[in-house]
Amino acid sequence: MDFLKITGSGNDFVVIDNRKNAVKKRKQAAVALCGRKFGVGADGLLLLENSKKADFRMRVFNPDGSEAEMCGNGLRCILRFAAECGIVRKNAMRVETGAGVLEGAVKGRTVKAQLSVGGKPVTGLTIPLESGEITGHFINTGVPHTVIVTDELNGIRVNELGPFIRNHRMFHPKGTNVDWIEVKGKHSIGIRTYERGVEGETLSCGTGSAAGAIISFLLGKTVPPVKVTARSGEILTVYFDSSLSKIHLEGNIFISFKGEWLGK
Repeated sequence: MDFLKITGSGNDFVVIDNRKNAVKKRKQAAVALCGRKFGVGADGLLLLENSKKADFRMRVFNPDGSEAEMCGNGLRCILRFAAECGIVRKNAMRVETGAGVLEGAVKGRTVKAQLSVGGKPVTGLTIPLESGEITGHFINTGVPHTVIVTDELNGIRVNELGPFIRNHRMFHPKGTNVDWIEVKGKHSIGIRTYERGVEGETLSCGTGSAAGAIISFLLGKTVPPVKVTARSGEILTVYFDSSLSKIHLEGNIFISFKGEWLGK
């Protein structure tokens, strides 16, 4: 089975054209392919499938086999995949996702994708910890995110604190992704993310970058567009209006290699 390995800002994915249902056991395939030792290695498996609502449908599976509703960098990667493979022969596309039909555009290596906010963001949440408490801000940018503002981003123990907040009773039953942001300027933040499903820190998270940018704006710390520096060092740009009705994520997408999965 042929695949492409595609990376968006350090977020890497195995991407497969599944319009003919070649991958039937999707969850098992995600676990096998995403494994860093015995598989290809990736933060997720993206399957391009048929859609009656859009140019195609994107399904996202995490390394633990769970299916995510949406993935910002994943959406940008699958848009470039569709263009690279000639599946969609136009720059602007519409993609069916678990968060609705979203639009995107491909211009060479630069890919811009629409995101959406579900429900109303909640700022100033008090999250009880084993020792003390922490203030977080909740927003759903296709998937749930809890954003925490810090002055020392590099010193955060992401893989130690992340699991506790990700599984906190306040966010049951689905849990939450956890983002720490540091405001660098009126149009700039840094971010680190503990991703649900990956169960660890990733080099970048598209929906997390949007979550961090929007929360920093709602707190009066930034104004759009906001440039977000990921753990990888790459920069994503988040565009949005004050009503949060028009949100877009833009950055470069890198195709690292193509291969054949033998599945043996």
